[in-house]
Amino acid sequence: MATVVELTSYPVKGCAGVPVSETLLTEVGLRHDRSFMVIGEDGACRTQRRDPRLAVIRPAIDTDGERLTLSAPGEGEVAIDVDTTSARREVKVFDNPYLGIDQGEDVARWLSRTLGAPSRLVRVPPEHHRVTEGWIPGTCGYADSGAVHLVSRASLDGLNQRIAEAGGVALPMSRFRPGIVLGGWHEPHREDRVRRIAIGGVELGFAKHTARCAVPTVDQSRGVKTGPEPLRTLAGYRRGPGGATLFGCQFSVTRTGKLAVGDEVSVIEWDGPPPGE
Repeated sequence: MATVVELTSYPVKGCAGVPVSETLLTEVGLRHDRSFMVIGEDGACRTQRRDPRLAVIRPAIDTDGERLTLSAPGEGEVAIDVDTTSARREVKVFDNPYLGIDQGEDVARWLSRTLGAPSRLVRVPPEHHRVTEGWIPGTCGYADSGAVHLVSRASLDGLNQRIAEAGGVALPMSRFRPGIVLGGWHEPHREDRVRRIAIGGVELGFAKHTARCAVPTVDQSRGVKTGPEPLRTLAGYRRGPGGATLFGCQFSVTRTGKLAVGDEVSVIEWDGPPPGE
């Protein structure tokens, strides 16, 4: 029986995750996930692709989402009362235009100093409505492409075995920044074949396989790029259509509710016949 072994929310896109033992799963993902975003002067999102130091910024947010604190090594912290009512401004997640609510000068100055470039923080507006593509469409906040990124531990174990065989060092799951990690499956990438899944009291529907960018090459504890792994190894056996390197899957939320570490997993629908144990 597969179970949930890790839950992580990422309140600020690109910044460190917040591990939780239990949380609400909303239609846009784990509670508070990617509800904030750091932008440059042009309104475009900052991500670890170009700003790997985002990884060392640690958010802390209260349950109601009304108070946000950011901290980073050597930079102290900044705390703000979250603004959900001020004027909206145009922002971009890559080439896609959305709206955001600017969170003020104090956090903007702190982020600009910490990242070494003019930066501001925006929150997704309450009226934000975004349709995400996939086998089962859904919605999300400022995430790249979907509400929930799900990976099994078996997939990471299989990857790390290949890296070790080539003389490399095993990598932690944090390199892939999943929201839900499943344990109990022994076959790597079994999540690729899941189409509908129940976890505790929630249900998810498969959207797409996750195409990996350069972010898994960033050491999440130090905020620096470290070289070609794991993309080099993944490219040797995990190529998708168009040459994309794949690891993990994106899911849409089809039934909201509570999630907790230890929740049992039941696959409602597979792509093809159910796999044997």
